[in-house]
Amino acid sequence: MARTRAIRTSSSSNAALAVALLLMTLVGQSYGQLQLGFYIGKCGKNNVEKVIFDIVKQAFDRDNRVVASLLRLQFHDCFVRGCDASVLLDGRGSEKVASGNIGVGPYDLIDACKDSLEQICPGVVSCADIIVIATRVAVFLAGGRWYRVEVGRRDGVISLASEAEANLPASTISVPNAIDVFRRRGLNTQDFVLLLGGGHTVGRIHCSFVMERLYNFQRSRGSDPTMNPTTFSSLSTTCPRSGSNNFVFADQTRGSEFKVDKAFYQAIRQGKGILPIDQEIARHPRTAGIVRRLSMTGDFTFEFPRAMVKLGRVGVLTGKQGQIRSNCRRFN
Repeated sequence: MARTRAIRTSSSSNAALAVALLLMTLVGQSYGQLQLGFYIGKCGKNNVEKVIFDIVKQAFDRDNRVVASLLRLQFHDCFVRGCDASVLLDGRGSEKVASGNIGVGPYDLIDACKDSLEQICPGVVSCADIIVIATRVAVFLAGGRWYRVEVGRRDGVISLASEAEANLPASTISVPNAIDVFRRRGLNTQDFVLLLGGGHTVGRIHCSFVMERLYNFQRSRGSDPTMNPTTFSSLSTTCPRSGSNNFVFADQTRGSEFKVDKAFYQAIRQGKGILPIDQEIARHPRTAGIVRRLSMTGDFTFEFPRAMVKLGRVGVLTGKQGQIRSNCRRFN
């Protein structure tokens, strides 16, 4: 698939970013055990968040698909043992090798951030914080609203593929079950709809996840009747019945495939959802109203960052818990 041109920030966005980066050095407000500006003064005169910003921007300018990868990485990390960077650890039985984590990354980008920070302030910045800060940068570069991240996490010392398999929700999960999974992590129904939509407003999905909806929905040997006919025609061409290694865009809105915006919600209300859960949230009585509001107003712009901040609080290790890894792929 041809590489999509990287999204450029406007001059006004750059001005807003300059102010935001300046505030990184001025804010020290605490939220529970996490804190805004936690690394101020801990890395000499270096601005930790600015170091990460520059590295992520270089990666984004090369390939803007990195935003989808980072959103998925943070979600997959935080949903297993909390936001502790356990997904980054190498090992035969680690989370990284679980079937639900196939294709998760970009591990090399996190490594690049960690390597740079270790050179200027070794043993200070956790891998868990790098994931959260890097994801915020990518969201902003893809058109999302800049949000301040709480930091001070430490890295976990346990990583099990079996726990990833048990805790990562499948693409076929029902809305009620998904709501319950999110609730157990301190996230409400609105957070669920925001995080699902925000993650699926960018990126691509392998044809293997679409085949049942296209050709054997609920063992009917037919297609999902809720799917938009135009979308079915397009998907069946890209993902033929005989099978394919192709990918389709998670957001079926032309021109919005790599933008963090509300277009995904507009698309699923038209029957253009790709995964079963995408389409179900637009129709289920517990979520349809939220989808409708997000598709018709500008609320997503402000509410998605808040949901990302809440996600970043799940199961964090702080204080004397965990460790600060010198290499994100292995224990100290």
